[in-house]
Amino acid sequence: MSASTLLQIVHDGMGAAPPDLQHALLRKYLLLLRENADLPGAICFYTLGVQMVVDGSPVLDVLQALEAAGVRLIVCRTCLEHFGVVDKVRVGTIGGMGDILAAQSLAEKVITL
Repeated sequence: MSASTLLQIVHDGMGAAPPDLQHALLRKYLLLLRENADLPGAICFYTLGVQMVVDGSPVLDVLQALEAAGVRLIVCRTCLEHFGVVDKVRVGTIGGMGDILAAQSLAEKVITL
């Protein structure tokens, strides 16, 4: 991966499986990503993916470490408002669809999880 790569997290976890497996898979993926010296430039969270940046998320600590390492975390305000969790965000920057579109435009590669 490289700084020109954008990850998009659009599920409450990774893949289509029971929630505990989805959470375990995403946690493992992000932990391995964090160990990689070649981090993505940004991670966007929208639809159910916004659940990963709020209180109770099983990956908050890993996302905080990625953000501290310089990865931009962009969270969809419309999605947060829809789910009523704007006040529960614990990591990332709340933005709009324009911010997500800009991140996609800048990316050479987009990976959707």
